[in-house]
Amino acid sequence: MTKLTAQEIAEQAPAGWAYLLGGLQTRIRTGDFKAGLALVDAIGAAAEAMDHHPDLDLRYTHVDVRLTSHDVGAVSARDLRLAGTISTLAADAGAATECASVARLEFALDSPDFAAVRPFWGAVLAMEPDGDELRDPYGVLPTLWLQQSGSQEPRQRWHPDLWLDPAQIQPRIEAAVAAGGTLVSDSEAPSFWVLADPQGNKVCLCTWQDRGPS
Repeated sequence: MTKLTAQEIAEQAPAGWAYLLGGLQTRIRTGDFKAGLALVDAIGAAAEAMDHHPDLDLRYTHVDVRLTSHDVGAVSARDLRLAGTISTLAADAGAATECASVARLEFALDSPDFAAVRPFWGAVLAMEPDGDELRDPYGVLPTLWLQQSGSQEPRQRWHPDLWLDPAQIQPRIEAAVAAGGTLVSDSEAPSFWVLADPQGNKVCLCTWQDRGPS
């Protein structure tokens, strides 16, 4: 199975799905737990029939779904087919799919020598190394990635990266600025934007765009 590029995923994904940090995601508004549980059962049956299984998170008023093909380590055509099936099941149940509220959070540790601190964070978080990242083997905790930085003091050592659907970037920037923040840089847009709170703590808003091969 061939992995798809981010552009291919964005063009072919069903409405209400977003490509975020290596996976295809949606939030299905079910209204109550009983309806959500019934939908999860239907998705499970479809997944078994297709022999391809999503990550599901059942909450009282919604179900979150994330799709990726583990054999290729990325999104494939198999995920798009299952996404279409899930969207149909949701519509048949009278539920709505949406991605405006869906996000993916990871944390970055800026260090002039990240190799020296990576073993500690891997041990204390019980995460497994994957290149310059540390990943939770159970997929629950946010990914931690370590990036090279200067050694000038004072400096911010930690910052969150928030992955959003591209359509949500501008509304999120406007809300952050209205709440007292500052747009520090858009020089790397549409890959990412850097914002800061009133005290100068930074966050990056990230998308799949302009990042080369997926």
